[in-house]
Amino acid sequence: MFFHLQVYFSNRTKKFKKKVEKNKLHDKVVQIRRVTKVVKGGKKLSFRAIIVIGNKKGKVGVGIGKASDVMGAIKKGMADAKKQIIGIPLTKFNSIPHTMYGKSGSASIIIRPSAPGSGVIAGSSIRTVLELAGVSNILAKQLGSKNPLNNARATIDALSKLRTFSETAANRGISLQQLY
Repeated sequence: MFFHLQVYFSNRTKKFKKKVEKNKLHDKVVQIRRVTKVVKGGKKLSFRAIIVIGNKKGKVGVGIGKASDVMGAIKKGMADAKKQIIGIPLTKFNSIPHTMYGKSGSASIIIRPSAPGSGVIAGSSIRTVLELAGVSNILAKQLGSKNPLNNARATIDALSKLRTFSETAANRGISLQQLY
């Protein structure tokens, strides 16, 4: 009797672990910066953390957190990133369907699909966002500002504008074959 219960519970935990692994979010710290605020008594020190979170299967988010210690800033950044998660369409070669531009502040980026096997050709925080989104074949170029936060947000802006071919055909009111 005891053996049967043990097997039953071990099978249930395996199913639960598979479900948890399917929705597992990976996170990466892009930047931790020490910032100060001038107050009446002097300078108040705090930390700002930029966090990117994603499941490497088409979901990604960028968040920032500020706190008086580094771990508090990271926790707040992760909570903010979870609120900002967006879904993106991926092709069967883990690329994006078409070229897109993104903008945030003075930072602009261009992302375009690439041939299978070319990898992620991007710099700075753009690479982190694209890798955690699950994109593995892409070309990206950052224009204007080199600010990591604005570049990450510009990447999210560009990824959120992506549309699949079937969505475009439905918006135009034509069939998918007529679109080609």
